[in-house]
Amino acid sequence: MLVERCKKIFGASGADKLAVTSPDLRFYLTGFYSSDGMVLADEKGACFYTDARYLEAASAALSGSGIAVAPVPEGGYYSLVGCKKLAVALSKITAEEYIALSSEADALIDCTPAFTEAMGVKEDAELSAIERSCGIADRAFTDMLGAFKEGMSENDAAAELEYRMRRYGASGTSFETIMAFGEGSSVPHHETGERKLKFGDVILVDFGCKWGGYCSDCTRTMLFGDDKKHGEFKKAYEKVLAAHMAAKERIVPGMTGSQADAVARGVLKEAELDKYFTHSLGHGIGVNIHEFPRLSPKSCDILKDGMVFSDEPGVYFEGDFGIRIEDSVALKDGRVISLTDSDKNLIIL
Repeated sequence: MLVERCKKIFGASGADKLAVTSPDLRFYLTGFYSSDGMVLADEKGACFYTDARYLEAASAALSGSGIAVAPVPEGGYYSLVGCKKLAVALSKITAEEYIALSSEADALIDCTPAFTEAMGVKEDAELSAIERSCGIADRAFTDMLGAFKEGMSENDAAAELEYRMRRYGASGTSFETIMAFGEGSSVPHHETGERKLKFGDVILVDFGCKWGGYCSDCTRTMLFGDDKKHGEFKKAYEKVLAAHMAAKERIVPGMTGSQADAVARGVLKEAELDKYFTHSLGHGIGVNIHEFPRLSPKSCDILKDGMVFSDEPGVYFEGDFGIRIEDSVALKDGRVISLTDSDKNLIIL
């Protein structure tokens, strides 16, 4: 039951009470999204306090979960937390909240590490939600391929893709869709705009959606027609794909994030492309699009079965083109499995 998550975080904190106010952590504990509320847990149990906008829906959603639902008292949420040691996720609260909570407890204990550890390894239900989200993203992307037309803007194309994700069941996007045409693809986090699609353009699209509160993340790089001027692009694409596949084949539980990153980076180094790989190999995926673990050159995070993360090597040539190939993947039974799995071979539309 969901209440076990509350018990786990509370138990790890060593505090008298646990108070959670941030929307993402509240969702993790309750499975219910709201813009307002507090989860309060102690040795007696857990309760989700919220205002009248959410009481009916929260009561229905949490029925049988082991987590009680109650209206926020007249004194406000902070009137509930009085104790000697109060556990809060310090990385998720504002300065105003910190001051208010400090006035109600003798000491604040940071429970961020407990959340990080717990959320890093997915339960079966969480993995199922992520798989559903990834399936929707794959379907929407495949359906989108026939919709690219010369003269459409990046914004037009992003809207077409996002519409399809919604149509196939997503509750929304995981992040702002990156749709980059031509030279815009050389910027890893390009801002989607009014650039028009032309014959021969590179198309880089980084996208994802949410289902059941959980994210997907995928990037594909394509050509809009072949003008026979993309010899270097095609050579680089094959090397990025080789780096992507090497990571899938060689990452195993027990590796650090830096060792995982080095697998893909080493393939690009052999091709003398590593200096153009300007970001990390990947990041954890879950309720949030960026979670634990980090797969980066300096990461000491230990990879474990049950973790979900991105595999996204890329190379970027300023003012010319960029290539990124990304899947959401999971470690399961000692090996990497793809959760997004649309075609990664070079697509020429």
